[in-house]
Amino acid sequence: MQHRTVRDVMTPGVVTARPGTPFKEIAGLFERNGVAAVPVVDDRDRPLGVVSEADLLRTQARLPDPQGHSVSLPADSRDSAGTVAETAEGLMTSPAVCARPEWSIVEAARTMDREGIKRLPVVDEAGRLTGIVSRSDLLRLFLRHDTAIREEIARDILDRTLHLAPDAVRVTVRDGVVTLAGRVEEAGLIPVVERLCASVDGVVSVHQAIEHPSTASQAGATAATA
Repeated sequence: MQHRTVRDVMTPGVVTARPGTPFKEIAGLFERNGVAAVPVVDDRDRPLGVVSEADLLRTQARLPDPQGHSVSLPADSRDSAGTVAETAEGLMTSPAVCARPEWSIVEAARTMDREGIKRLPVVDEAGRLTGIVSRSDLLRLFLRHDTAIREEIARDILDRTLHLAPDAVRVTVRDGVVTLAGRVEEAGLIPVVERLCASVDGVVSVHQAIEHPSTASQAGATAATA
């Protein structure tokens, strides 16, 4: 099996900002390019942090209330001079949590979940920005057609990897949910089949009703006892 990597789903040609990019220019970058965040890079294109719409809105929310209500500004919303942050350097969330092009989709998803973030700048071996990957990019895998998933399981797992007879295990896929039915000679093979099928890109879950010789023996013993 050839699992898709971050390189396969990331967006290259990333819109970026510099540490000194003003608030208003960042908002313009979002509007003109249809993006919700931009990496902030240094003069070598190495990500320093990320500025998102949430960062800009958070700053706006901390401005004085038009009705005169007092608002206390947390220290992280101010630059070194004690004023509200006006440039990417003060607005960005840093350090940037980055991914590598060769990462698996699972690794990228786990990193986003662990860090509580929606996107990852993608960097090369020198730490230079080469792309960006978002939650929606990762979720595109689940748009794979059921037929493609079924064919990959039958060809790459059951045939080429496990060398099972063509009629040993039947595979059906509906809306990404895989159902396996049939018979194998060893009970220990069942969890292997299930695990390999679950790892196929686009699979939502796996249900199995695979039998093995001891299953038949147990059924026979139960019938005889009855």
